[in-house]
Amino acid sequence: MHYTLHLTNRCNLACRYCYVKKGQSDMTAEMARRVVDMAAETGGHHGIVFFGGEPLLCWEQIEETVAYAEEIQRTGKCYFHFKITTNGLLLDESFLSYACRHDIFIALSHDGLGNDTERINPDGTGNRDKLEEIAKRLLSCKPYAPVMMTVTPGTLPRYADSVRYLYGLGFRYIICTMDYSAAWRESDLVILKRQYRKLATFYREMTLREEKFYLSPFEVKISTHIRSHNLRAERCELGKKQISVAPDGKIYPCVQLVGDPMFCIGDIWLGIDEEAREALYLLNEREKEGCERCAIRSRCNHYCACLNKSATGDITKVSPFLCAHERILVPIADGVAERLYRGRNALFIQKQYNDMFPLISLAEDKTVR
Repeated sequence: MHYTLHLTNRCNLACRYCYVKKGQSDMTAEMARRVVDMAAETGGHHGIVFFGGEPLLCWEQIEETVAYAEEIQRTGKCYFHFKITTNGLLLDESFLSYACRHDIFIALSHDGLGNDTERINPDGTGNRDKLEEIAKRLLSCKPYAPVMMTVTPGTLPRYADSVRYLYGLGFRYIICTMDYSAAWRESDLVILKRQYRKLATFYREMTLREEKFYLSPFEVKISTHIRSHNLRAERCELGKKQISVAPDGKIYPCVQLVGDPMFCIGDIWLGIDEEAREALYLLNEREKEGCERCAIRSRCNHYCACLNKSATGDITKVSPFLCAHERILVPIADGVAERLYRGRNALFIQKQYNDMFPLISLAEDKTVR
């Protein structure tokens, strides 16, 4: 289970598409310790994820929580791994050194070229130039750090260029997400198809050069074809594998549902309301109206509760843009995969068909270093 601690709803950026309700609320140290205790009570391995707002505004809280979790871990009753998702502006040498000592996984939110238009400072200015050096420092000590990019109607025309830009900075794990809550137009679909075709060319070029990298739109859709016998692994399991804890201690089944009373499934003092959690899970599991006979429904993101909530306001309703997006992406991803497979590209086949590839790749990288 992953426990996401929303340490604060404060932030040092003013992203135009942000879904977090800004305020001055911070999670207390007592609350954070209680979440760790909840995880420890069940034993096994758990993830502790530091989220926000901007979690690095609460660096002391992170240190205290990690120290507390590590103390429990030394008893052998429970094991933790740690992750933080940050906009990077407060990532300095001191925190990077701390993260390396305590094996904290760092994910950087960065929209590539869009960081000058969408992920902006409170005064309206961009921050891409400042983040270049920060990103390079991050990758020098955490070479497998992923970058999380959000695509909006405003940044869509530079989608492929932004991916190339982030790749040029050194990121090899690029996670791309559409801003489904935005006001997408019919004309955007033409641009979207053009951008995915450019990305398919980039994906093929890098693969033929035997460059190891992960580009989420293609990797996910290719995986849903290859592993069609086990698509459960790709689906949203609302509240089953991850829960989010708000600064006030209330528990929600996913990050984008935090703060909505309709989706509260308990609190850290009384625990999880299992009936409420199961009811939401089962509601989300129902096939969505209009999707029953769709040829790609088993490969589509329509089952993601957070995505549907942000796009339509209802976890059971799918937005027309999501439907159009998936119908554009799937055949383009399949097309580039087919070309690489027919060409018997060794890297592609290993990455997609060998479950041991991540471990083998890591061992190879360490040998080269």
